[in-house]
Amino acid sequence: MDPDQVDLLKRLTESFGPSGFERETASVVKEEMEGVADSCRVNKLGSVLFERRGTSDAPKVLVAAHIDEVGFCVTGIDDTGFLSFTPLGGWFDQVLLGQRVTVRTRNYDLEGVIAATPPHLLSEEKRKKVVKQEDMYIDIGTSSRKESEDLGVRTGDPVTPKSDLSLIHRGKIAMGKAFDDRIGTFVAMEAVKRLKAEKVSHPNTVIGAATTQEEIGARGARTVAHDVEPDVCLVVEADVSGDVPGCSDKTAPAKMGNGAAILTYDRSMVPNQPLKDFVISAAEEEKIPHQLSIITKGGTDAGAIHVSGSGCPSLVIGVPTRHIHSHVGLLSLADVDAVCRLLIACITRLDRDTVDSFTAL
Repeated sequence: MDPDQVDLLKRLTESFGPSGFERETASVVKEEMEGVADSCRVNKLGSVLFERRGTSDAPKVLVAAHIDEVGFCVTGIDDTGFLSFTPLGGWFDQVLLGQRVTVRTRNYDLEGVIAATPPHLLSEEKRKKVVKQEDMYIDIGTSSRKESEDLGVRTGDPVTPKSDLSLIHRGKIAMGKAFDDRIGTFVAMEAVKRLKAEKVSHPNTVIGAATTQEEIGARGARTVAHDVEPDVCLVVEADVSGDVPGCSDKTAPAKMGNGAAILTYDRSMVPNQPLKDFVISAAEEEKIPHQLSIITKGGTDAGAIHVSGSGCPSLVIGVPTRHIHSHVGLLSLADVDAVCRLLIACITRLDRDTVDSFTAL
């Protein structure tokens, strides 16, 4: 990545944007794409749509990625000033304790830490039990309800992990928060930028969409699909990288560093099979590193988009990412480039006849 690309990825991933509170991240996308896309707008649920017109108005190719990150919401303040909270999106309780967070209040952002009873005060029996999220609290350094309220905290305030972007392993690996799915957003933006910068001819109109509220029900995707009425959709996601202890190829076959992950199945969608074969062929023809993936639990924006209107052929292309839905994920920048190249290879091939063939009998 060049310095400008790293800067964009940093601004995207470090921005504050849990589900339902994505305005800051959306502003980064809008500001970046207004000077690149042929048009750029924000819909009523906060998703940003940026268009690149090719040699034809149709087919309409939707390239979607969500900008919301998993986070939390303040549910109350106790008498000693500590904050109770509930998740926004799916969290595994064991990754929460001891992690720094940012609480966004009506006044300003506050730093805090997710804490619980110290081990010194726990019985042997309690030490062996997993601490549940409902028994944790956020400590922002106050000692009374009034102190916390005077800082501007109130029920309903959003909270995100506090985690900066770093490049490690000689700059080959990115480490940070919110790769699910700011990395997909980055790729969608980068693809549209390359189409313009390299004057790439494509027989369609591409609509990039940075969608909201995916982690709590793909709500932004539903409204974007209604808005765009796409002929075909490619969703760019952070795939689960299974090359970590405790995972198996049966449940998470994608591996960091092995190229773009083409999702063959998840709980929300069985992809359009001709479209899947088309994407695999494009990767093979362009000699782009790729791998087939499957996710037995969870879903993506494609789950909502593929059943929009009378249906839309859809597929997910993923960047394998370790430790998603935690404070710190890892991914390979080579995989990011592979996904971007594959996306462009598909876009240049998606003419009217090809798209029609995905649903022809």
